[in-house]
Amino acid sequence: MVKIIKIEKNSDFPKLVSKKSFVTFLYNHLGKYGDKKEDIEKAIDYAFSSEEGKGGFILIMLQDFILVGGIVVNNTGMSGYIPEHILVYIVTHTNHRGKGIGSTLMEKLKEECSGNIALHVEYENPAVNLYKKAGFTSKYMEMRYNHKDD
Repeated sequence: MVKIIKIEKNSDFPKLVSKKSFVTFLYNHLGKYGDKKEDIEKAIDYAFSSEEGKGGFILIMLQDFILVGGIVVNNTGMSGYIPEHILVYIVTHTNHRGKGIGSTLMEKLKEECSGNIALHVEYENPAVNLYKKAGFTSKYMEMRYNHKDD
């Protein structure tokens, strides 16, 4: 049995999956393409924020009551020149890759978002193929300046 659950606040987590266990799941299964647990938790907290211009949601996929995939989406509070949503994380359990979980989650993501969706991905990340199949295109190159406080 496969079930996808939308989570918009801490109390929406099912008994089988807590916020803490979801953070650990993302951290463990994103591997070298992931972030620190603290940063993952910040993205989740942002998704659950009720502040103007913030918010978002999580999708988790359970298969036979086992967490096999998940998504974290943040709202940008913008539209037009900046997409309304950013896909911060999408992950499939390492032992369940290649079984269509990522594609199923991407389709559910597109159903749940009312506006455009952006994402950031490293060039060599194999997930690029998933994003292309889902209809994402690469119009821009992202560049960042990281301000260092001395």
